[in-house]
Amino acid sequence: MSFAAFSKDFTANMFTSVENQFITKYLPQADGDAVRAYLYGLYLCQCAGEFDAETAAKLLRIPPPRFLEIFDFWEECDLVRILSRSPLMLEYLPVNAAVGKPKSVRPEKYAAFNRELYKLLQRAKKDFKPYEMQRILEFLENETMEQQAFLLVVEYCVKKDGEKLSAAHVLNKAQKLCRERKYTYEQVEADLADFNARERELSKLFTLLGIYRKPQESDYDFLEKWSARGMETGAVTACAETLKKGSLASLDLLVEELIEKDCKTEAAARAYLKRREELTSIVFKVARKLGVKVQNPRPYIEEYAEKWLERGYDEESLTLVAALGMKLSFGFPETDALLDQMYGAGITDAESVKSYCAEREGQLKLLQKLQPLCGVIKKTTAALDTVAAWKSWNLSDALIAEAAKRSAGASSPLPYMNKLLSEWKREGVTDPAAIPERQTAQTPAARDYRTKADINADARSERERWYALRRNAAVERAERTRAAAEKDPAFAAAEKAIKKDEIELAKAEVFSPADLPAIRERIQAARRSRAEALQKLGIQEADLMPRYACPKCSDTGFLPDGRMCDCYQE
Repeated sequence: MSFAAFSKDFTANMFTSVENQFITKYLPQADGDAVRAYLYGLYLCQCAGEFDAETAAKLLRIPPPRFLEIFDFWEECDLVRILSRSPLMLEYLPVNAAVGKPKSVRPEKYAAFNRELYKLLQRAKKDFKPYEMQRILEFLENETMEQQAFLLVVEYCVKKDGEKLSAAHVLNKAQKLCRERKYTYEQVEADLADFNARERELSKLFTLLGIYRKPQESDYDFLEKWSARGMETGAVTACAETLKKGSLASLDLLVEELIEKDCKTEAAARAYLKRREELTSIVFKVARKLGVKVQNPRPYIEEYAEKWLERGYDEESLTLVAALGMKLSFGFPETDALLDQMYGAGITDAESVKSYCAEREGQLKLLQKLQPLCGVIKKTTAALDTVAAWKSWNLSDALIAEAAKRSAGASSPLPYMNKLLSEWKREGVTDPAAIPERQTAQTPAARDYRTKADINADARSERERWYALRRNAAVERAERTRAAAEKDPAFAAAEKAIKKDEIELAKAEVFSPADLPAIRERIQAARRSRAEALQKLGIQEADLMPRYACPKCSDTGFLPDGRMCDCYQE
């Protein structure tokens, strides 16, 4: 015994701790005397003084036999362990202890419950197996849910699942309710009423989204999430109506977008979605005109479409500008830069945009007419601006065409033409016939503004193009010959057999060397058949391969070691 102890006055002011699990799990199923006896015994556990069971029963006004019955009950609950019955000695166990006597479920305790359960199962044309019934009774023994409340859960699952009803689903639903501290009939009834309302809401969303399956437990998490974020049911419905088709995950993305924009009421959501639909339509129409594929329109809406509409451009104007942009190989960023220039010049209303696009189309057509005369000219707004400047000088198309002819062979035709036309403008020339003789006699070579590097690069490009044409011609001849041979059934069958057996040969070399002679013989036979088929067609084996003009470099101009071929030097 310790040399020190608490006085009675001290212990009278101490506290007796009761575990919450005892209050939530065991207290509801115990009567008043059982709770009083348990708490008083718990209090005595921390008292150092001698105190027997008979005295405790007398103080609590509980007969000793009844007192023993009470602690038999608590032993069945694994809350105490009886060490001796005469005299009564016991020790208290933690509420969550895994020790104590194993309890058996008393069938008579659940006779009425079983009758009601079987009625519900007959309605679903279902029969639970014995081990499933045992799990249900063990659940009721270990949890504090009322039997009638559990039957309400079963009834709900019968209506929801029908013939697909399972004991696992019923228990999962009941356990979820217990985790939410819903044990009584009234609490479960209220929860299921709310659940049915959410089920109707979810079914409506499924219909709008074209989802043809029953709602699952995880689907309700979306409703709870949206509700917790402050979204009205009507706002979520509006989102589903806008999507028309998709999954709850895709609907969640749109709902999150509305939450970011603080459009949580139905009215605010519908107004935002209407505006968003207009912007989405503009983005897709502009994308189609530009030849650009758009998966998610939201970034394009936020970066481009909203800005364009705020500046006064309408859908028709934007599609006109996009059609012009497509001819200039523009994407969204380039089209946006063009619209910035137009906005800076005050071109925003429909008429001015239409006039601007028509003017640019004329400049583009003129540029396209000049290309056969002078070579490739990149289609850029800068090139169009140059053409616009020439037209502003009152120069005729014939004079511009003459400048294009004289710029043929130049590495940069546009600057060359600009120099010629600026000289002619300065000298007052408006017609090709009026070009001074000294200029007419000059050749483009005399006016070639290219550097030596440009001239060499142009010559190299021309030679490479010539080689490519020669090489492609040889390849095309061989391909045409092979295509003609493959139309012959005998040749096609032999070719197929050779390819198949060559694969088998490779496998046999690793896995079955004994089969190699037979496979090689089949390949030789197929090759003979192939040669006979070619002979009948009048085709030589060499005709199936490209016949290059220069076999040393295969019409590339360079040898395999990288050195220049003799034919290239020539």
